Amino acid sequence: MAVRRKQNHIADLGKLVDYRCSTHTSPERSDHGARGQRLLPSRTATIAAVEELRGVMFPGYFGTTDLSPASVCYHVGGTLDRVRHVLAEQIHRCFRYVCECDVGALECPDCAERADNATEAFLARLPEVKRLLGTDVQAAYEGDPAATSPDETILCYPGIMAITNHRLAHELYRLEVPLLSRMIAEHAHSLTGIDIHPGATIAESFFIDHGTGVVVGETSVLGKNVRLYQGVTLGAKSFPLDADGNPIKGIPRHPILEDEVVIYAGATVLGRITIGKGSVIGGNVWLTKDVPANSRISQTTPQPTVESSAK
Repeated sequence: MAVRRKQNHIADLGKLVDYRCSTHTSPERSDHGARGQRLLPSRTATIAAVEELRGVMFPGYFGTTDLSPASVCYHVGGTLDRVRHVLAEQIHRCFRYVCECDVGALECPDCAERADNATEAFLARLPEVKRLLGTDVQAAYEGDPAATSPDETILCYPGIMAITNHRLAHELYRLEVPLLSRMIAEHAHSLTGIDIHPGATIAESFFIDHGTGVVVGETSVLGKNVRLYQGVTLGAKSFPLDADGNPIKGIPRHPILEDEVVIYAGATVLGRITIGKGSVIGGNVWLTKDVPANSRISQTTPQPTVESSAK
């Protein structure tokens, strides 16, 4: 009986293999039709490159941790050289995947040139990304009384991991590289519970305290020194539809938070509204309208009900 079951299992696996091979070139894996035959970017290679870049942004904290002052530059230079080659290949795959050129063509000069330019432009932005992350780390240390040092926030805080991935992903988003920025953002989302779309624009000194359940939509704009707590949603109120009834993509539909805004746990802010500079939004508040600068918005304080005793 055991031998027969094993033979049946092998037969079942054979059917699955035959089915996959017969449909390998079908358009089932994407809406790009025959482009589905082209190489997709590697999620594994992309995330590995991001982890190496995390070591570049914070040398000595991740990856190689026994760096001396004399060896830091060599370490960073060698890491960037490896990352350049990996990202160039993945970015090229992204452009090639959505390219309108002949599917059967082995090479596309336009895709190759776009990939080279995008890779160099991304690497050129890394010093600014590093500067911004330095302000984020300081904001986390100063904003959380439980933080014992900036080192602790770098090594332990999910908000720092999420914003690191976001700032890297945002640069690729700005360069209009398909797919890669979402891979990087969703990797952080899966590990931290913090969902920041790579299209969101976030200024310096950003701090997410605790972080689980935070959502920041694609067209959100956050000013300097913004602080969010767990469970905050910066979302869209509605989705305008096109003539075919599909949501129109790319239009501004998420909130604008000006400088020094603080939003406490569980608050929901929806639509293209503006929260004015220095405003504080209390926990569990639901907002769909503009808020003037220096406002304090909170729920109505619950009032106890005193029941009269029965006579």
